[in-house]
Amino acid sequence: MRFISHCYFTPDNEQVYEDPRLQGIAAEWIDIEDHQFDPPASKLTWELVLKPKLIGQPPDSTVVAQEQLKLAKVLDIYEKRLAESNFLGGHKYTSADLTHLPGLYYLTGTPVDQLFEERPLVSAWKKSIMSRPGWKKVVAMIEGVQA
Repeated sequence: MRFISHCYFTPDNEQVYEDPRLQGIAAEWIDIEDHQFDPPASKLTWELVLKPKLIGQPPDSTVVAQEQLKLAKVLDIYEKRLAESNFLGGHKYTSADLTHLPGLYYLTGTPVDQLFEERPLVSAWKKSIMSRPGWKKVVAMIEGVQA
């Protein structure tokens, strides 16, 4: 993803910074997504979305409660970061934001969605990145396949 972001950007719409300091900040938030956001988001996606749909089992409420607590702590950090900039990686949409889209997509409409809505800056960020034209095309493809 990082390679593609650097090699295939379009002027005025690139997802990377040329400034090495800003690149480092965006890279840090990509790592935070990978190590802090994705683990609880993936477990919650399994329990609340995939497990009931794919194998017909109810969510494990203990796992859901534990992972919600973990995700809430991450989102508290995001809320503080988003008080400093419109996006996690800085003043523009970057791969640091893009990496969150699959998890956000699957958790939207679940009980976990309240964790995002309770944090005004996180909620605004989520709405902003999920409304991007490129992401809307991906959602249309996903939903077309699932239909």
